[in-house]
Amino acid sequence: MRERLRDVDANLLLSLHALLEEKNLTHAGERMTMSQPAMSGALARLRKHFDDELLVRVGRGFELSPLAEDLKPAVADAVEAAERLLGNQRAFDPSSSSRPFAVSMSEYAMTVLSEPLMRHLAAQAPGCSLALDPVNVGAGQFEAQLLRRDLIVGPLGFEFPGRTQPVFTDELVCVVDRDNPRVREGALSIDDLQQMPHAVAEFGAAGARRRPLEVELERAGIVDRTVLVRVSSLLVLPFAVSGTGMCAFVPSRLARKSADILGLAIASTPLEPVRITEAAHWHPRRDTEPAVVWLRELLYDVAVSVEDDLADG
Repeated sequence: MRERLRDVDANLLLSLHALLEEKNLTHAGERMTMSQPAMSGALARLRKHFDDELLVRVGRGFELSPLAEDLKPAVADAVEAAERLLGNQRAFDPSSSSRPFAVSMSEYAMTVLSEPLMRHLAAQAPGCSLALDPVNVGAGQFEAQLLRRDLIVGPLGFEFPGRTQPVFTDELVCVVDRDNPRVREGALSIDDLQQMPHAVAEFGAAGARRRPLEVELERAGIVDRTVLVRVSSLLVLPFAVSGTGMCAFVPSRLARKSADILGLAIASTPLEPVRITEAAHWHPRRDTEPAVVWLRELLYDVAVSVEDDLADG
């Protein structure tokens, strides 16, 4: 047994773990920050070591072989044990590190955080890089995405798995075209909101859970509102409303940025304020990883500056 262990690079344990959980070479490579050819090479070595295919081609994807299914819990236990033993000993020095970070964000969070986060990263960790992509997974895929990213920044309140840390808050406001005839003295009534068509954004990762705005509309007696346009991104809503008779509820930062460009107005309503919070989410296995701990601290500093900017505005 010892002779066989000497023939195996210990890093293959992490590659095996990623492959067994992802069942996808590309996703496993992203998680390991390895190219697909490198991950293919790791799979070939693992197949030779275990004398088993491990990943079996089924249609356009892969499934685990019976041996791989048997190995999966043992490999997970081994990785967790190794992390407990060695994880806290890997110091992270941002001034000299060249570590690549991978972060997924809701598109709205990206408009608020990407510029200050990149600026702070460049100042404190000039050798590090940051790969940003939008959160575009379904609710059932969120945990798998956590394993492939250092952080995910998305709405708080949808019971996503993993650890969480609030990043910044905002308030939903109602935007309409500047010439909308229903707006009187800058305001809309409950009847206006009930009768006029709405544009809404649907956040796929939220699943079927009701959103705070829907709860507040129902409390105010607005039911079965007419939803004329559904989009997949909050960023699209101001464009959808511009030049139409529709209204949409969007975060105040987005409303202020788009109002002059698109000829929109922010209309006051009788609704109680609806607050939203964007939060950082991460997998428990990354809880004490020094580089990720540092990234969360950096994000907190960015969040403070973002909230200060809102207060000044």
